Parts: sequence; C-alpha cells; structure tokens
Amino acid sequence: MKDFLELAAQRYSCRKFSDKPVEEEKIRKILQAATLAPTAKNGQPQHVIVVRSDEMRKKMKEASPCTFDAPVIFVMCGDVKNGWHDPYTGRSRAEMDVSIATTHMMLEAADLGLGSTWVCMMDPFKAHMILDLPEHMYPYCMLPVGYPAPDACPSERHAMRRDISEFTKEV
Repeated sequence: MKDFLELAAQRYSCRKFSDKPVEEEKIRKILQAATLAPTAKNGQPQHVIVVRSDEMRKKMKEASPCTFDAPVIFVMCGDVKNGWHDPYTGRSRAEMDVSIATTHMMLEAADLGLGSTWVCMMDPFKAHMILDLPEHMYPYCMLPVGYPAPDACPSERHAMRRDISEFTKEV
C-alpha cells in the first residue's frame, strides 16, 4: 500500500486514455471507495451513474466535451432533497458530500493504476436529461476513468504548489 502523500502527489488529471476496458473488479473497488466517504450525518446523498456503453458515452459528449473518450465515466450526482440541509442557510450540502465521495473514488482509481480527471465542465441540464434523472437528483461532476494512454502525462502545471504558509493562518 502506498503512502497517502505519495499517492496524492503521483496522481494527475489524465486526459488521454487507452481503449483497454476497466475490469469489473476495479470498478467495484472504486464504487466501494464512494461508500466509505464521510457525509453529513451519514446521509450518503451521493448517487453514481456508471456510464460504460458506447452509446451513452457518446451521448455524454453532448453534455461535456471533456469525457476524453474514457472507457468509464462516473457521473457524480447528489440527492438535493434528502441531503443534509445547513440550518443557517437552508442550502443542501449534497454537493460537498458528493465531492468527498468523488475524491475517494479518484484516489482509489489512482491506487489501482488507473487514470482519472475531475470534470466540472458539464451542462448539468443536458446531463440530467440524458441520464433521465429524477428532479431532486443533481449531476455535479463527472469522473472519466481508464488506463492512461502510453503518451498520457500530467499538465505542465501539475507540480506547481503554493507554499503552506500562503494558505494557512494560525490564531
């Protein structure tokens, strides 16, 4: 098992995938990572749509140009009606819970030797229609996943990191 910081540092946003299919066992492990994600009051409002068929992957390109022809696309949705609602603002915090689940899945994919990229550039209304989601289900992002193509590489900005002192304050 890799050291967490090593795994986090090595993982990059993969935008070029081979056409090798992702094994069912690996898909199940990635989905299991979503079940382990902490959520507000353990409400688990995340819902994952696993897009694998050629037809549906093609349709998802209508909602986003950023599918990168990945063999698997996890569309990360949240139940905004049944997610925890912030008592101060009244807002559903499903998006936050979905984000935590997406992060767990992304890191599990990396640990399994797969590439992924978090995609927010998606028309949620088109995705909602394409996936025939119920009204209270909101598609927040996509996680295209697959084996990196032989020439896939991190972006030139991947290793750029702010110094810890730039984003922390002790009081």
